[in-house]
Amino acid sequence: MQKFTVHTGRVMPLRRSNVDTDQIIPASFMELVTRTGFAEGLFSAWRDDPDFVLNHPERQGADIVVAGPDFATGSSREHAVWALQEYGFAVVISSRFADIFRGNSLKRGLLTVILPQHQVEQIWTLTEQDPQAQVTVDLVERQVRAGDETFPFDFDDVARHRLLNGLDDISLTMNHIAEIEEYETRRPDFTPLTLPARV
Repeated sequence: MQKFTVHTGRVMPLRRSNVDTDQIIPASFMELVTRTGFAEGLFSAWRDDPDFVLNHPERQGADIVVAGPDFATGSSREHAVWALQEYGFAVVISSRFADIFRGNSLKRGLLTVILPQHQVEQIWTLTEQDPQAQVTVDLVERQVRAGDETFPFDFDDVARHRLLNGLDDISLTMNHIAEIEEYETRRPDFTPLTLPARV
């Protein structure tokens, strides 16, 4: 998993609340058997509408979603995270997320930042007035910087450590490989191995 420290990019202001995972990536795309090919399905029902924000030429290359409250509710599909990342988004900012989506995002390195709704609206206004405006999301300092404003955000220390160091679940285990190997040398031969398989 790639490390996440500081990211500066442009915003897609998604002025919609209660966006569920089926709207992010419809169930029809669940037939894919790989973790790729989901970018095409991102918000696909809405992308048929020329007025949908992601279709606006000035939003091409945006890599930060700033969404309304209750983003990614509904089913627990990991594919929502895969679709956002494959399309090129590195950060999603909202005033409230579904817990399962936040957990899935952490495991894949997609940063989810919670800000009060009035600050979300400030970023919307800034980036609608100037679509080229740069927004910086700084996990090191736990800040979002937009225009002249700096918005601090809370982030769990353990989750922050994982993202800053690019540690997925397997990486966390492999960080303890020496202790695991030492433990295995002390176990009786007839007991099952717990040592992770080496690739």
